[in-house]
Amino acid sequence: MGCAASVYQVGKKKKKKGIIPEVSIFVPSMRVPAQCDLQRTLKGLIPKDLADKLTFIRNQILLIAQDTDVSAIDELQKALQEYLSLLVGLTRKEFGLQELNGFKWKNLEDGQEETSVANSWFELLSVLHMMAMLTLVEANMKLIPKDMAMTERAVSGDCMRDTVDLLLKASGYLDFCVQDVLVHLPPDIKNKLPKDLHQGILEATSNQALAQGTEIQLGLALESQNATLSVKRRLACEAVSYYAQTLCCLSGDTNFHGTAKKHMLFIKWKYLEAKAAAYYYHGIIIDKGTEPSCHVSAVCCFLAAEELLTESKKASLSFCLAEPVTRTPPAWGVMKYLNKKVPETAAKKSQMYGYLLDQEKNLRVLPDLPEFQLSLKPEDYTLPEADSTWDIPGQSLKEHLKDGVETD
Repeated sequence: MGCAASVYQVGKKKKKKGIIPEVSIFVPSMRVPAQCDLQRTLKGLIPKDLADKLTFIRNQILLIAQDTDVSAIDELQKALQEYLSLLVGLTRKEFGLQELNGFKWKNLEDGQEETSVANSWFELLSVLHMMAMLTLVEANMKLIPKDMAMTERAVSGDCMRDTVDLLLKASGYLDFCVQDVLVHLPPDIKNKLPKDLHQGILEATSNQALAQGTEIQLGLALESQNATLSVKRRLACEAVSYYAQTLCCLSGDTNFHGTAKKHMLFIKWKYLEAKAAAYYYHGIIIDKGTEPSCHVSAVCCFLAAEELLTESKKASLSFCLAEPVTRTPPAWGVMKYLNKKVPETAAKKSQMYGYLLDQEKNLRVLPDLPEFQLSLKPEDYTLPEADSTWDIPGQSLKEHLKDGVETD
């Protein structure tokens, strides 16, 4: 099964080969635990009951990820949270357990290729990354109907709001990885990390989540009678800024292949769509001016939006055809609206102000899009408190082991 199918079917029953997954929210990668002898690694270092608990929950996560039903994302997230509270203890300096061998993970794209890093912060980073990717999978599921044969796509306001919340949560996990986890890894280990866990990729995926969240907010604004043109233009311009930041993060690595290449193609496609929306709404607002220059600038915006939409459709096809092959959903929300309104408005306004375009050729310059302070931020995240099993009052861990808690 191709990596895209594997990524989007974590948490679902395994389906027949040949089914091409539909992508609204792109999930760059999915890394899952690989089998390792954690009990042997931890023997004599921590109490046996604690080692048993860590091993049991990690194996549980591995088994759930391999073959589960659609309700399993919640089950996986619950197991990961429980494992995280145990794992936090291994990162404590006072216990001296940070440089442990035996933590193995694999990327579903690579199949059986495993990564093993001797550091408990790597394990914690991998767990948080998996939580973020599962949250993106869940966000994608919110926007994909159960009846895949539907030609018309309608997403409820509640589904859109829930999706935005999930995107902010995923962004929060990834932002925490960058700001609070990577800093604990020494340079030699950072250099050995799989590409999915590089700072640039983590930042790019975090920004992508914010960009798609802003895009969905624009869809909500489109359906709201209270949302002004200024609000819609602002949201469209903010989405452009988020996607531009994502492209900047991804451009730091030129070695693109497989999922990395597909990730870049997805962002380029969505960036073009966002710019088309921004220029359309910018043109509508400029056109309300009374000066000839306002009308000329507005027409320039509409024509740019039309050209960007055409380019975005080509970019969408390139994304879908890039390995692993995926499908995009039928246009809905903002893009369904723009696909209809942009060509209509460009043709109407070009005809209406054609005489001005001929007379004021020096004014035929595409105006810059306005810049706004970005509204969406990653959801705040903090690590859970260490499990109470780690509470060993009045004595060190080594003394506790000497007292006979660790038995063969």
